[in-house]
Amino acid sequence: MGKYRLLVFLTVAAIFILSTLLAGCGRKPMDKHLRYSVGAEPQTVDPRKSTGSPEATIEAQIFEGLTALDRYDHPIPAAAQRWDISPDEMKYTFFLRESAKWSNGDPVTAKDFVFAWRSALDPNLASGYAYQLYYLKNGEAYNKGLATAEQIGVKAIDDHTLEVTLEKPTAYFLSLLAFHTYYPVHRSTAQSNEKWAAKVQTIIGNGPFKMTKWVHNSKIEFERNEYYWDAAKVKSNKLTFILTENSATELALFENGLIDMGNNPPISEISRLIKEDHLQIHPYLGTYFYCFNVTKPPFDDPKIRKAFSLVIDREAIIKNVVRGQQKAALGWVPFGLPDAKADDDFRLVGGDLLKDKDVETAKTLLSSAGYPDGQNLPPITLLYNTSESHKAVAEAIQEMWRKNLGVNVSLVNQEWKVFLSSRHRGDYQVSRHGWLGDYADPMTFLDMFTSDSGNNDAQYKNSDYDKLITLAKKTSNPTLRLQALHTAEKMLLDDAVIAPIYFYTQLTMVTPHVKGYTHSVLGVTYFKEAYLE
Repeated sequence: MGKYRLLVFLTVAAIFILSTLLAGCGRKPMDKHLRYSVGAEPQTVDPRKSTGSPEATIEAQIFEGLTALDRYDHPIPAAAQRWDISPDEMKYTFFLRESAKWSNGDPVTAKDFVFAWRSALDPNLASGYAYQLYYLKNGEAYNKGLATAEQIGVKAIDDHTLEVTLEKPTAYFLSLLAFHTYYPVHRSTAQSNEKWAAKVQTIIGNGPFKMTKWVHNSKIEFERNEYYWDAAKVKSNKLTFILTENSATELALFENGLIDMGNNPPISEISRLIKEDHLQIHPYLGTYFYCFNVTKPPFDDPKIRKAFSLVIDREAIIKNVVRGQQKAALGWVPFGLPDAKADDDFRLVGGDLLKDKDVETAKTLLSSAGYPDGQNLPPITLLYNTSESHKAVAEAIQEMWRKNLGVNVSLVNQEWKVFLSSRHRGDYQVSRHGWLGDYADPMTFLDMFTSDSGNNDAQYKNSDYDKLITLAKKTSNPTLRLQALHTAEKMLLDDAVIAPIYFYTQLTMVTPHVKGYTHSVLGVTYFKEAYLE
């Protein structure tokens, strides 16, 4: 897009959103509240079913698990006031706060957690994250129709006592409980209305804020939840989350004082925003990658997948395209996660599993697959969700594939919800993807590619890989466990199921007067104690 067209577009978009905001908010001069651009319209805000990052941040304002994460991502008491752990670490007994209430004033009970977890595992709900609850005894068996709901290892002893039994000791289980799939849902509402998460009137949460308005594809408004057990620490009376996938619009809103924060700056403006001290760069436990549909020709051939991965010049993409101090991803699991010895880093122990910009090997692989210089390859399409940065990365890699492999690839973009649906269905050949850790363990990156994972958009099925993940989940020997995870990661890269591109950093445009928010390396921003100075 030329500079003139870009300027026109920015102006029109900013005026449109400005008009929407002012008309919708009825803003008064002294009526300050925090405004944040969260990203795309959420696919759902049912915490049992959602899979995206914008959804996780929205849900974190209106729901709360048994535990929460502090500013160092350590688990702390939340809906549960305290807990006991059995000596064999197989059984947890949680004592819920008697002051914990839903946003309609109903008490939060142990039965709400039992209902939420059992229904998240119900195969009829088809949650893409059901496997996240396989840590519960018989969780996987129920999800696969091999046990009853009553046999799952969660039960209410009384209204405020919840007993949880695990399949095996899990060191990071308390951290896992802060993840949205483990949030409770309001039992009577969810039982009586399966579409409860689609309307503000039926979205009842137990977090610091309650949703008061949802203008689809425009904004979500929140107000302080007066029934929240820790309401005294909630400093903002109101939040507005802007819903936009357009980074130019987000920048226009930020520079015109219409939002206070946003995580999606245009990549062309990153250097300037850093110089002006308007951009913060945070650690981010995630990997940006391209996912191959291993069932769709020509990517049902691992030689072709590997050729397309090896030819990518990751350092050039970081230096010339995304420019946010990311690191080239020469493995799948990012830096920052512990190995068998707590002081060792999994990525450093595993080392590089592929070579950046390995053009010669890529050309040899493509030729040996029967397509020298890309000749006679069927038409290939790369799918990405609508975004300036995703488009720029796609165009750069499209050119690398054309120049070095002789392959012409078509680009197709879709808006967020359509894109997620296409990717989950496997309706693509190559797709843009990104994965953020759900908890601080390499498992959160590796079990998503098991045969029965709801997040395995690559459609990859490898029984040897599944066995390694199962072994790592069942053994209590840390050395054996980490060996299995390293072997699984190498298998994933040898099979070229994915093309890792870079390890994320979190880029946040933020004005100096925003205080008190917490940004987790797991990708969720918490506004419980945020305020405008």
